[in-house]
Amino acid sequence: MRKLVLFLHASLDGFVEGPNGKMDIGYISYDADLEKHAKEILSTADTVIWGRGTYQMMYSYWSSGPSNPSASQYELDHAEWIEKTAKIVFSKTLEKVDWNNSRLVKENVEEEIKNLKEQPGKDMVILGSPRFAHYLMQLDLIDEYKITVSPVLIGSGLPLFQGIEEKITLKLIENKTFDSGAIGLVYQTVR
Repeated sequence: MRKLVLFLHASLDGFVEGPNGKMDIGYISYDADLEKHAKEILSTADTVIWGRGTYQMMYSYWSSGPSNPSASQYELDHAEWIEKTAKIVFSKTLEKVDWNNSRLVKENVEEEIKNLKEQPGKDMVILGSPRFAHYLMQLDLIDEYKITVSPVLIGSGLPLFQGIEEKITLKLIENKTFDSGAIGLVYQTVR
């Protein structure tokens, strides 16, 4: 059975977006170590799960490759990976998705995720999409939480965890410390 993995970056005080919104991620201690860590995580997945907002943001940047002519090798590799990876977008408002290997799901979220878990393949990764992740947390559909915590306090923004009404027990299965002072945490949901 495939796992649904949440992969997000957070500040030490638990925010996944800064006070200025989703593009306000300058607090992330992103360096070669975190690039390597992200590549390792994404190598275990063959499907990306997104909500509407993250899909639109990612599509505008990655669908034609990095727009910066001085893109790093990591960015070029990531663009290639994301182009060939299956992308499932959950949205009630979008009418279509145009990106290669993309599919739109407009309803029956819980049923669709459960069906996807039963299909053969590698893991599925929620890459960003914190608001959609909050909804999936409430449904107890996330199997692993892969969170990198940057050594910064930003004071406000969108919290990593929100709206959880039932206890979700997690087990720490891995932790890494990076040269930047960031920490990579992997928690497995205990059911």
